[in-house]
Amino acid sequence: MDGYDLDGELPFDPTAVEVDDREVFELLEPAVRRWWLREFGEFVPENGGFFTPPQKGAIPRIHGGTNTLICAPTGSGKTLASFCAIIDELFRRERTEGLENAVYCLYVSPLKSLANDIHRNLTRPLEGIESIASEHGEAVGEIRHAIRHGDTDSRARQRMLEETPHVLNTTPETLAILLNAPKFREKLRSVEYVIVDEIHSLAANKRGTHLSVSLERLAALADRPLTRIGCSATIEPLEEVAEFLVGREEPGGPPREYEIVDARFAREFDLALECPTDDLINTPRGLVQERFYRLLHEHVDSHTNTLVFTNTRSGAERVLHELRDRFPAYDEGNSGCHHGSLSKEVRREVEEGLKAGELDVVTTSTSLELGIDMPHVDLVVQVGSPKSVAALLQRVGRAGHRVGQTVTGRVIALDRDELIECAVMLKRAEEGFVDSVSIPENAHDVAAQHVYGMAIAEIRPERELRSILRRAHPYRDYDDGRYESLMRYLTAEYAGMEDRNVYAKIWRDENDPPDGEHHHPEFPVGEPLIGKRGRLARVIYMTNVGTIPDSFSCDVHTRADDEWVGGLDEDYLDTLEKGDVFVLGGNRFEYRYRRGSKVYVDRTVARPTVPTWYSERLPLSPDLGREILAFQGELLDRHREGGPPAVRAWLRGFPLDDDAVRAIARLFDHQLRYAGPGSVSTGSRLTIEVERDREEYARRYYVHSCYGRRFNDGFSRLLAARCAAEATANVTVAVADNGFVLSMPLNRKVDLVGIVEDLDQDGVRGELRAALDGTDLLKRYFRINATRSLMILKRYKGYEKSASEQQVASEMLLGFAEDVPEFAVLEETYREILEDSLDVAGIEAAVAAIDDGGLIVERLPLDSPSPRAFGLATLSASDVVLAEDESAALRAFHEHVLSEIDAAGRTQ
Repeated sequence: MDGYDLDGELPFDPTAVEVDDREVFELLEPAVRRWWLREFGEFVPENGGFFTPPQKGAIPRIHGGTNTLICAPTGSGKTLASFCAIIDELFRRERTEGLENAVYCLYVSPLKSLANDIHRNLTRPLEGIESIASEHGEAVGEIRHAIRHGDTDSRARQRMLEETPHVLNTTPETLAILLNAPKFREKLRSVEYVIVDEIHSLAANKRGTHLSVSLERLAALADRPLTRIGCSATIEPLEEVAEFLVGREEPGGPPREYEIVDARFAREFDLALECPTDDLINTPRGLVQERFYRLLHEHVDSHTNTLVFTNTRSGAERVLHELRDRFPAYDEGNSGCHHGSLSKEVRREVEEGLKAGELDVVTTSTSLELGIDMPHVDLVVQVGSPKSVAALLQRVGRAGHRVGQTVTGRVIALDRDELIECAVMLKRAEEGFVDSVSIPENAHDVAAQHVYGMAIAEIRPERELRSILRRAHPYRDYDDGRYESLMRYLTAEYAGMEDRNVYAKIWRDENDPPDGEHHHPEFPVGEPLIGKRGRLARVIYMTNVGTIPDSFSCDVHTRADDEWVGGLDEDYLDTLEKGDVFVLGGNRFEYRYRRGSKVYVDRTVARPTVPTWYSERLPLSPDLGREILAFQGELLDRHREGGPPAVRAWLRGFPLDDDAVRAIARLFDHQLRYAGPGSVSTGSRLTIEVERDREEYARRYYVHSCYGRRFNDGFSRLLAARCAAEATANVTVAVADNGFVLSMPLNRKVDLVGIVEDLDQDGVRGELRAALDGTDLLKRYFRINATRSLMILKRYKGYEKSASEQQVASEMLLGFAEDVPEFAVLEETYREILEDSLDVAGIEAAVAAIDDGGLIVERLPLDSPSPRAFGLATLSASDVVLAEDESAALRAFHEHVLSEIDAAGRTQ
């Protein structure tokens, strides 16, 4: 133990236990070791020493300058693991040679609040180590740290130039700005370490794409190779995320070297699924609600602090309201709500209450998945399905936010589809399954921003600029065709662009001889160079950089008399097609068309097709969807071997309460007795139910494609277009996570199985692209990508263009773009919709499986929906205002199923 016992005082007998992390400990500076003992001197048996598993794995690697991805549960010390070796190195260097007035470490986080929290958490070790060093007579200067993001005022920014922080906490957007700030970018040449926190929340979207190129720009600027550290609680596949983090040394070459510290299951999880009743059909809705809130209250009452996640912001508000209304134990002093629509002040107040342990319960949607430490939260309750194992683990990981504490999470399901989802989710979570993240690739809009930014920063050889771009993981396959398309846009090669106030952003030319007009002596004659165009280029870039789109609400008017009937969020409008019916203010309206920020509708009595919560809920992950299909296949095997008793016995091996076990077993027993095993989709079967509804004069096709909402949104568009052409009739679509419904008049019918089997894998992308032509979805995404590509400027000469104004401007530009072959901004719009929003790769894979016989398509004609189709059949009725309609419809469907089962029993 020599070397550990620095002060001769340990809080345990070092001879009585075996400490296995001595080598890690001895890497650290004496003052750092003393501080660590003072803060974390308690021996934790499951860790085998003073360091947690991610700390044992990460500290030596980072100390050695190895790029490292740390994957570990929330509360296992991974952020401290990433900082420890860096702080240690900075103290060693300050003690031996002194630190320059420059940045050595960048910490990049997706959230400002997370940066603020890390800033506070860094203060403790830095001040503690400085104090200990001083106590032992070591003269150590201050290691400065600061935050720089969009809210940082000009005085603080100027102070950073004069007294530069050695550790700088920032966001992806601010990093891009700093790389173009003439004075501060010089301070970044000294950067040696970059920490990317919550990397899973960045890798899957364009903020991460943007960051990946910024990191390559930083690497090209820095005097030394960067050591990159990524932190994440829940992510898969680890290798691809690590490659996203580290990029490539050379375009076309292998990824930079890295190592992975995989400690995802370093903490104990106590997860269980609960259901308020074993009969979610016949139990009155009021009684289900009463039991649910009683169960929730009992959980809160038996824990210190409880965090309750719902799937919508309105749901978070409603749960808190009901708790306060039903139980006198809750008031504004000990309970709260936190989501993105609340003011910054309200959110901060709730966050401070959580940190201090003053709030018994807080309800939230997604806003507390990441960020602040909540050391007193000892229970997380998830209401309904979080739609992926990764989201479940991220959320429940907020409980037991300390090393050695068990993560306790309870999931409460309130409908039968979510009951199945959650049962599979919890079981797979226990087994170590995590959903895969999908990383966007070759995004033209982000590339446009960075090429413009690099041209503004300095005139440079084109080969260098292109090399920096292609070293970023998302652009490793950015080929000549894509690059030239981008260049044609940025240089405004297209006739008519300037007539529409879209001007060239860069120039592209070979370096002239010394006597030429454009000669740059630092480069060889004939070297292709790139530079900025326009005196305001830097201002335009700095005020418009970033990838987070603006959004707005649209006013809804009736076509007949132009009466205003309410407003709809733009995200929800993405889900609407002409003829769709939705509920607004308790009334039903048929969507007709949109003009800018105004939506025109007709009043109707038709059944709604798109629930108003649709756009707010997270989509089911495709990986979890496939796991559900595998679960259904195995359940069929169990039922065939031993009937319902065998199914119940099998389900008792899942983390479910008895009500959940009985409810799931009963659902599938009714399903199989009513419609047979062919009615259940599995990994090798896609079932399509066909219902003839004579009352509503409609023919409905229930497609049980449990591959997630993104897949179903794309697949349903593909099939609806073919069905409409074949039936010469309007086809309406209702989409859910576990399937979709195609509806047409009863006097029309199609061979949907034949249509599905006739699809060609190679033609899917082109056909789906054609189906997007003229849609509001295309118009909206074109606006977003035109703004990201700086084709439309949000801010210019002091004027800020609202999202609705951007939409009007983009619709004027869309016609021009559609007439230009392979116009980069429009091509990116189609790429983003097809690949990132509609899962075209998943659709192509399913079509290929159908072609090669790995997935059979089975048609099932029925007079009434089967139990597994109840959710699809009542999808639109699940709006709050139609709750009673939904209950009545479910009971009617259920009674029909039972009567058919009873009739079949009597005839046997």
